[in-house]
Amino acid sequence: MTHSSHPTHTESAKLVNENQCHMCMPLGGVVAFKGIENAMVLVHGSQGCSTYMRLTNVEHYHEPVDVASSSLNEKQTIYGGEKNLKQALDNVIRVYEPKVIGVLTTCLTETMGEDLNRIITSWRADTGNVDTEIIPVSTPSYDKTHTEGFWTATRSIIAHYAKTGVQPHARANVIIPHISTADIRAIQQILDQWGLAYTMLPDYSMTLDRPFAGRYRKVPEGGTKTAEIAEMGGAPVTIQFGQTCEDSISPGHYLSERFGVPLVSLPLPIGIENTDLFMQALEDLTGKNMPDRLQNERGWLIDAMADSHKYNASARPLIYGEPELVYAYTCACMENGAVPSVIATGSPHSRIGVLLETVLAEADEKPVILEGADFATIETAALDAGSTIAIGHSGGRQLTERHGVPIVRAGFPIHDRVGGQRILSAGYAGSLAFLDRFTNTILEKKYASYRELRKEELLSKIAALPGRECIAD
Repeated sequence: MTHSSHPTHTESAKLVNENQCHMCMPLGGVVAFKGIENAMVLVHGSQGCSTYMRLTNVEHYHEPVDVASSSLNEKQTIYGGEKNLKQALDNVIRVYEPKVIGVLTTCLTETMGEDLNRIITSWRADTGNVDTEIIPVSTPSYDKTHTEGFWTATRSIIAHYAKTGVQPHARANVIIPHISTADIRAIQQILDQWGLAYTMLPDYSMTLDRPFAGRYRKVPEGGTKTAEIAEMGGAPVTIQFGQTCEDSISPGHYLSERFGVPLVSLPLPIGIENTDLFMQALEDLTGKNMPDRLQNERGWLIDAMADSHKYNASARPLIYGEPELVYAYTCACMENGAVPSVIATGSPHSRIGVLLETVLAEADEKPVILEGADFATIETAALDAGSTIAIGHSGGRQLTERHGVPIVRAGFPIHDRVGGQRILSAGYAGSLAFLDRFTNTILEKKYASYRELRKEELLSKIAALPGRECIAD
């Protein structure tokens, strides 16, 4: 764990993860490929791996989410999974007829040393199929988390399609981290209001959150068009919401190094300062003033901050989950007077400790910062630090069940509530929605015990009065 100069949670040598705060690396890759037009995902590994990824997505998005598998078992573990992968590619093409197949490795196939590029080349020679785009991505979970899986797959998709020699054009690249479909749509609406032409990657706002159509589609409509991805090298700029992303897996960094596309790295537009940074970038790019609608939304957010500040100042939030979201929610809490007690992520590769130095510089009491943490560690740190409220996904629900710490649901996965994909936090309007959820959770907890606490307070004062025996008589 890295903690910079902030207090750390001291722990003895920890040999196991207890209720981990992240998911496996290929799961992030699955979500990224679901944001590509006419794409299907094939997990090269056991049935259990693909079933876990399918169920996790289904429980969060409440949509059919197909994930194919090469179905390895004990025999292939010894003799290799080439035959299974080739058969799986044949089956996926026959059943789904996709334009793109993302092939993701698992811990098993990484340990076996499966050479995906060689197997795919051999499969093309066997079948003569040169039309289906196949993008192999190495996603070993024992090394990284679903967050890094998302970034790695997104970067691999760009590396597969983007070509040199593309004519320069006016469409900006907009690269997002793993956020809710509601937040994707909110960012798209902001870009549209500014009148900026863009290619958003990946865009799973329709493929994983579809309007009711009355008919199941094996490969849903929507997703980023591959023709637009191929032209990302000719874009005037890349806006990437990924400050916690390492350069080695950063899609925006790849476009900058490979094609010279300038990179504007921004935090997620959650909270007023982070959203202001987004607006300033759009003003610089378009040369326009902020649209009136967004000006009003900014004003409503500031008004709400003034209204709720007195309640937020009493909170000691624990914030956990994916690094980019954790960073953004920490910024939002700090500017609303709710100084975090614990900030935690399951990823051991985030830059969050360094990034938070500036954000937490003026905090009277420094929070504990945990990277690569599991929920056993987070729970202990939260109790030690006196956390009164939490912001994060469903993985931390035992905090409520065991200790009465309420959770403001955010991030992925949300499987103990409905509407996880519709949780809105981005932009001024989204930040206002988050602020209301956060403040009302504080008030709900306060008023649930308010009368009992006041009664106990009054009785203790009476008990301390001289001659109280006479009052009692």
